[in-house]
This record gives sequence, C-alpha cells and structure tokens, in this order.
Amino acid sequence: MKIYNLCILMALVVAGHTSPILPSIDKEEITMAEDYLNKLYALPKKASNEKLQRSSSMSMRLKEMQEFFGLKITGTLNEETLNVMKKPRCGVPDVAAYSVFPGNYKWKKHDLTYRIENYTPDMSVAEVDDSIQRALQVWADVSPLRFTRIYSGVADIMISFAVGDHGDGYPFDGPNGFLAHAFPPFDGIGGDAHFDDDETFAFKSYNGYNLFLVAAHEFGHSLGLEHSQDPGALMYPNYVHRDVDTFSLPQDDVNGIQFLYGPNPDVNPDKPKPTPPTTPDRCDPKMVLDAVTMLRGEIMFFKSRFMWRSSPFSSTVEQHLIKSFWPQIPENIDAAFESPFDDKVYIFKGQKVWAIYGYDVAQGYPKSLSSFNLPNKVKKVDAVLYDEETYKILFFVNNKIYSYDEQTRRMDKGYPKPVENVFLGMTGKVTAAFQFKGFNYLFSGSKMFEFSSYHKKLFRVLSNNYFLPC
Repeated sequence: MKIYNLCILMALVVAGHTSPILPSIDKEEITMAEDYLNKLYALPKKASNEKLQRSSSMSMRLKEMQEFFGLKITGTLNEETLNVMKKPRCGVPDVAAYSVFPGNYKWKKHDLTYRIENYTPDMSVAEVDDSIQRALQVWADVSPLRFTRIYSGVADIMISFAVGDHGDGYPFDGPNGFLAHAFPPFDGIGGDAHFDDDETFAFKSYNGYNLFLVAAHEFGHSLGLEHSQDPGALMYPNYVHRDVDTFSLPQDDVNGIQFLYGPNPDVNPDKPKPTPPTTPDRCDPKMVLDAVTMLRGEIMFFKSRFMWRSSPFSSTVEQHLIKSFWPQIPENIDAAFESPFDDKVYIFKGQKVWAIYGYDVAQGYPKSLSSFNLPNKVKKVDAVLYDEETYKILFFVNNKIYSYDEQTRRMDKGYPKPVENVFLGMTGKVTAAFQFKGFNYLFSGSKMFEFSSYHKKLFRVLSNNYFLPC
C-alpha cells in the first residue's frame, strides 16, 4: 500500500524511438488510451509540435501503467494493455496522484463528519444511506477514525452524485470508465467524494456497480490513501465485484490506514476480529493450490479469492480476483476442468458445479454434482482431470478416482479405483489436476507429479510453482 507523499517521480529511460502503438489498434482506441494516460499518468497533452517527443512520452507512461498493473513492460499500446484500460475504475490517478494539491494528506483529527448532498435515482434513499454508512464503517473498524453524519453545513467529507463537468476540474466521462473520484484531506474540497451519476449504482444486485464497494474505495482516498498495486486490495484502482455480505477489509488496506492513523483502540481483546484476508504469493513454497485448469490455451491457477493466468504467448503471469472475471462464481473452489468437447470450464465447490463459457456463466447453472452421475455419498470432489484423448473426466475423491465418459455421459464400469492403481507412484491426497501437452499433472500439497497422459507413468516430481515461476 502506498501512502500520499510529495516525492518526485524519477523519469524512466525511453529505449528507442519506435511508435508506442501497434498498427492493429484503431483510432478510437488510441484516443481512449491517450485520454486514460492524460488523466491517470500525467501524459502531456498535444501542445507540443514534436511528434517524437510525444511518442517517447507516451511510451514512458505506458511503461509506468504496465508496471503498476503487473503487465509485461513493453512501452507499447497492445491488446493486453488496452483490456486493462477498458475496465471500469476509480478516476484518481495511480502515480503521484495528488502532487498538485496542497497538504500532507492526513486528517489531524479522528472525529470526522460527512454529509450526503444528493441521491442517485438508481437506489432508494435508505439504500444509499446504508451503503455510505457501511463504507465509512469499514475504515472505522480498523482505525481510531469515527464518522458522524450531518444534514446541513459543510462536512469534512461532502458526498454527491453528479454528471459530466461538475465544477471540481475533473469532469466525469459518462457510463462506465471512471465511476467516481475523491480528494485527499486538505482545506476546501479535500475529503470530498463525487460519484458519476451516469453510472448505474446498485445495492446488492449484479445489475450495476455496487455503491458500497465504490464508496468504500473512494473514502480510502478521502482519508489519505493512494491506489494499491495489490489486486486483492480495496484500494486497487479497478472495480471488482465482491460479496458485500461477507466483505472484510483486506490486510493491505488495513496496513495502509493504520500507518496513517494507528489501530482501532476500541477493539475488545477478548473478542478479536477475524484476520483480514491477504493476497497469496505464487513464490510461497508452501502454497497449496485449490484448482488448476486450462482455459482456451491459458493455464488458470486458483487459490482462495484469486487466480493466476499464464499464457504460452507471454512471460507475464497475471493475478486477479476470481470475481473480477466471474462475479457469480464462488471463492475457495474445490476443483476445475476445461471440456474442449463443449468449450466450457466447470467449477466445483461443495455439491454444486458451475459452467463457464468464456467470461459468462452458462444458463441453468449451478447444478448438482449428481449431474455427472457421481453417487449421492460424494459430497465434494478434491480435483478433476480431463483426458483429451479419451474424453474421460476423472474425479478425485479422497484416495479414489471416479471415471466419467463425457460422450456417453455415464460412469465407467469398475470405478471407483484407488488413485495409486491408476497413477503408479502417486503419493498423498490429490488437491488439483490438469492435462497439458501430453502430460497429466497431479498436485498434492506443495508438490506436483508429472505423468504421461497415455501410459500414466510417473516422470518427475516438481514444486507446485513449476508453471508459476517467481
């Protein structure tokens, strides 16, 4: 977590003078990207007549943006970078966000006031009030800050919904794009939070941007926090839907707010709060993955609330919250596999299974485990392996394997069988599995066992981050 300061950013060295835009990018996307960099990474506007200077500056800002989001640093506007730019997000810059504003970006008091100046028509007054109150309480729960609502006059945090140019010098851009922005603590507009009323805000449904989540993020800025590079943090700049009923402020955000203001002095030591969620580290040698699957040529690794994407065409491994791709899919899943037969990925948790087609949950899901003809006594699966040669789906349940024929949609006779009878040399409980380039990979704890997909012969025992290099 970064904290607001007045440090001077060191300029990046621009390597070469080639165009930072690929020929495949159209003019509309170029304009969108330039606007994105103008607002968030201080790309100089088109005042200069020197095209070379402009091109070098854009390449430099692209590198900053790519580094911030953990993308491959190329200084080139490519599809991967564009996809990140197109995601809905907060309108506060990611780098040196408030260097043009006065102040030290920290409230000198702990008792703050807030006022809701107007309301969005998307929600009832009661729903907006509740969302705002809970969003502020997220920060009060882990710090000495306390918030009191007032109904007239000027509050420390003035909250309003507006569209377009609304008088603060930072006009909104219409639906999607920038959802809201807020100002750090200083006199005048400092602390205020503005929400783009061209967006559709929601209370608890998936049809719109959840106001509680957007507001909790913006209030982090109101209190002095900058954006975080941790994809699991609330202060990550891109909007991600989360389960608001079970939301707990991630550790990265707790660290940031407590660095500024200290911990909550009113916590009862006899009734400690649950440990804040953390972001898993793929370099952790003891990490146990929840599931691994292929997805249209990429390898997807699941752990807790997160997943990593590894593409054979890129050396960069991306980490994302699961719900940033599939809001309706649960976290902490049990197993997953891709079926090339119907071009779907199946996700398992408990006695339910979800089917994903690209970025959409297939209609009619979730379904029961019984849809794969597993016996009623099977309440969960530990891992699933799809064999592309035989169209067999192998379900790992404790120390046994069930084999399901996807073509006939029946369980194979003679199963279940002990795991070690099918995969000679396999030891330990199988916790994840997938097939890749003619090999079966079975995970057990922090180890990964490599088998021939045809002979089921054990070749190597590797660490489970073999495909997730540090």
